[in-house]
Amino acid sequence: MQFKGRTVIVFVLLAMFASSIVTLTIVDPSFTWGQKEQSTGGSATSVSASSGLSSKDLSKIATTFQLIESKYLKQPDHDQLVNGAINGMLESLEDPFSVYMDQKEAKQFDESITSSFQGIGAEVSLEDGKFVIVSPIKGSPAEKAGIQSKDVVLSVNGDKLDGLTLNQAVMKIRGPKGTQAKLDLLRQGTGDPVQVIVVRDNIDVETVYGEMMQDQIGKIEIRQFSSNTAVRFAEELKNLEAKGMKGLVIDVRNDPGGLLNVVVDIVNPFVKSGASILQVENRDGKREPTPSTGKGKNYPVTVLINKGSASASEILAGAFQEAVGSKIVGETSYGKGTVQVTFEKEMGDGSNIKMTVYKWLTPNGNWIHKKGITPDILIEQPAYFKAAPLTKKDVLKLDNNSDDVKNLQLMLAGIGFNPERTDGYFNDKTALAVKAFQRTNDLPVTGEVDTDTAAKIEKAILAQIRDPKNDSQLKAAVFQIQKQLGK
Repeated sequence: MQFKGRTVIVFVLLAMFASSIVTLTIVDPSFTWGQKEQSTGGSATSVSASSGLSSKDLSKIATTFQLIESKYLKQPDHDQLVNGAINGMLESLEDPFSVYMDQKEAKQFDESITSSFQGIGAEVSLEDGKFVIVSPIKGSPAEKAGIQSKDVVLSVNGDKLDGLTLNQAVMKIRGPKGTQAKLDLLRQGTGDPVQVIVVRDNIDVETVYGEMMQDQIGKIEIRQFSSNTAVRFAEELKNLEAKGMKGLVIDVRNDPGGLLNVVVDIVNPFVKSGASILQVENRDGKREPTPSTGKGKNYPVTVLINKGSASASEILAGAFQEAVGSKIVGETSYGKGTVQVTFEKEMGDGSNIKMTVYKWLTPNGNWIHKKGITPDILIEQPAYFKAAPLTKKDVLKLDNNSDDVKNLQLMLAGIGFNPERTDGYFNDKTALAVKAFQRTNDLPVTGEVDTDTAAKIEKAILAQIRDPKNDSQLKAAVFQIQKQLGK
């Protein structure tokens, strides 16, 4: 990025703190943005030499600490008190993206950007006291289990998350490969929580996947913006161009974001030199553009987004929409328009603070925070794509009326066993559809949905969802390229 006419390397975190995705943030010590900052000689921006705390403030804090240590009913843990004070200051900002990480959390945060890690593969944010799924990573255990963007996590393995910090909740969700995370989720449009069992696994840092589709149209899927993503994108792009690619679809659906410098590097070749890729605004309202040094491309590009496309994904979509003139296809994106910087060097003990420092804006100066990027072509997936996993608490049968039955009916319709209704009432037609499915899949033909039948229905619907032939959004993106190519 460029600031004040000079180039500085700024790696700033755009993704929300993740339950599985964790990214490293590095800020060049020369990056000052007009603030009086004193360099510590490390890799992160230093804070002001003046603490801003009066002797009265310091005395008040110290007195509180001493009173707790000497008078509280139980002997307090020293580190917990200190960490609690830091968490309290950050929580008072009422910003879900500004968080404190202790040494263990900070180490995981640093390691996971460059190596595979273990977890469920979904990103979580803390919003109004609720732990909300930003997005499951494509191909992750979370996606395979049916977890969706905007799901609210209520508990993990029976432990309620009420009152926890974001990092504490993250630590409960993550875990060793092969272990189960039983998540109670609340989904928009459903009344009762559903339980989803996710088997934790290694989450690969491979973030870019390219392929050539029909009519020499290429597709590059970006699953997150990690440290190696720009290099991998360039490799896949070069490979497709060498094969005679005539148009490109970039897929950032369910991509929760990542590093700012990485998305800038990816977009740069597509934007003509001098045009803005994005703008960054500081607390004083001062804006600085990030101008491209690229040449542009001579083939059409479409970008796929959905409600799980956040932060860096939205920067990419906004740049292609406004600076390149590409068509954006899919659903309105998540809506995260702030930039976080981490301050590990300043903490001095291996802990870390990730704090919102800037807002980012599209090339035309639009702030998409809490609004998202609106696609040029709004396309929703078939209804069964949004069916929630069945709770499997009870056998579903005639005259049941519940969200579980509604999701069952959506799944049955999606796999070709149409129950003729999706209102949640289990009638004779639903029973007939269940029997037909059971007969086809060598199950006892009862017309009732027990655990075995539910599991097989869910497996069948996941296969449908993963089949590109059923991807309405991808087909619409390809059609736009074909139109521009005169096909």
